[in-house]
Amino acid sequence: MSEDLSASVTRLVLIRHGAALCHVRQVVGGPLGCTGLSEEGFAQAEALRRRLEDTGELARAGALYSSVLPRARQTAHAIRPAVGGGELEVTEDCALCELHPGEADGLTWEQFRARYGEPDWDADPERPMAPGGESWHSFVPRATSALRRLADGHPGQRVVVAGHGGVIEAAVLAFVVAGGGRRRLGLPTQYASITELETESPSGSWRLLRYNDTAHLMG
Repeated sequence: MSEDLSASVTRLVLIRHGAALCHVRQVVGGPLGCTGLSEEGFAQAEALRRRLEDTGELARAGALYSSVLPRARQTAHAIRPAVGGGELEVTEDCALCELHPGEADGLTWEQFRARYGEPDWDADPERPMAPGGESWHSFVPRATSALRRLADGHPGQRVVVAGHGGVIEAAVLAFVVAGGGRRRLGLPTQYASITELETESPSGSWRLLRYNDTAHLMG
């Protein structure tokens, strides 16, 4: 069972979705291209649920969120029985989605590269992924503003978010990295992993408590 938090401390538990069909099929996985978890992804989410039931580490969570993309929603519903005593509803929020791909959504990655080229967000972080889509520099503030809003809305609680690798990287970049750099970190966030951050009022400072915890996938 997790320890109680003081009223001034809020924790965000960020869980990357399990392996997705769009990744297996090499499809750009926005609202059109995402068709949910693969067989492996469901197995990963179930392994995480069993771990959470065994440890009780999220039994006292106060809220459970996911992005609106199927691979995140399915992950959230898979772990829901082990989060907050199984009594929490999953609240979906589009602001927690991966970088919006715009007109690239649903294309194969081969089609994407032929049409738009290979994006280099380290060299040009202002470039949108495709027309109507986001750039790296527009994605980071959108995602981190959503996370700050959740933290502010649940003071003194654990907030569990089933989401995406990009959102986790944006959180570490914005909340933890000294100097607030805007370049990507290239974090190797694994499927169905747990990353946990803590913020304390009134300072608003953040601490990274754990990153890429996949003990439940180690057999």
